Amino acid sequence: MKEGEICLAMKKRDFGVGKYNGVGGKVKDGETIENAALREMEEEIGVTSEVRHLEGVGNLKFYFNGKPEWNQHMHIFIVKNWNGEPRESEEMKPEWYKIDKIPFDEMWLDDIYWLPRVLEGEKICGKFYFNEEGDKILNYKLT
Repeated sequence: MKEGEICLAMKKRDFGVGKYNGVGGKVKDGETIENAALREMEEEIGVTSEVRHLEGVGNLKFYFNGKPEWNQHMHIFIVKNWNGEPRESEEMKPEWYKIDKIPFDEMWLDDIYWLPRVLEGEKICGKFYFNEEGDKILNYKLT
């Protein structure tokens, strides 16, 4: 994130393909959540940073009706200091967006509920329940 802008990346393959997201992924055995976030940044958009630059701003859990293998627990970080310029990889295509021009219509349905709050400085926790296809929110709770 830089002043008035956010870097989002178009997912090019696998789960979430065709949607803009922040970078991220699974934690490997023996890896901390923070170190996983840094590794994923480097792998997906080619930038590096340090744990001290990760600002933890939330936790969200996602549940998909009838597809427990899609369920996820997401830790949200904002990073304002990094090395390098975001670049495209096999998995993600990064783009900068003005905060008031975020492409919510090309993102997961839940993003419009929590991302603006995080960008305004709130720390959040929540749960989102999706239908089996992931194209409808059945219920959610944010605190």
